[in-house]
Amino acid sequence: MGPVRVTAIASLTPLEELETDPFLVDSRSQHAICARWAAERGYVVARELLVSGLRPDHGVLWDGVRPGVDVFVAPSRRVLESALASVEEFTAECARRGVRVETVGCAEPSYDAQMKARVHRRLSMPTAGYDGR
Repeated sequence: MGPVRVTAIASLTPLEELETDPFLVDSRSQHAICARWAAERGYVVARELLVSGLRPDHGVLWDGVRPGVDVFVAPSRRVLESALASVEEFTAECARRGVRVETVGCAEPSYDAQMKARVHRRLSMPTAGYDGR
């Protein structure tokens, strides 16, 4: 059957929201939290999605997803609420298809000015080869 495959869901939030909600803008940190969660359980991150207000039945969510093998994970309910049009409909669809959905539930990082600046540089210069480090 192979390892449990994880689809990590992060919120696609505009850079303009950086000052008011840096964690929702920082998709890299969202995916990193999901990757740590998966690694702690011996799971494999198969896909990373970056979405906003996506319909629960959208094909991008379900492409290649196998019942009993795959798990959707997001850092928090708040991220799911931003990423999906309806968390309730999504969880119902997951149950119908036999796919688990989890939230990590850890504390969000606290962002200081330097961290916000790094996120801003990374997201505002993606084609210049800057990787945010």
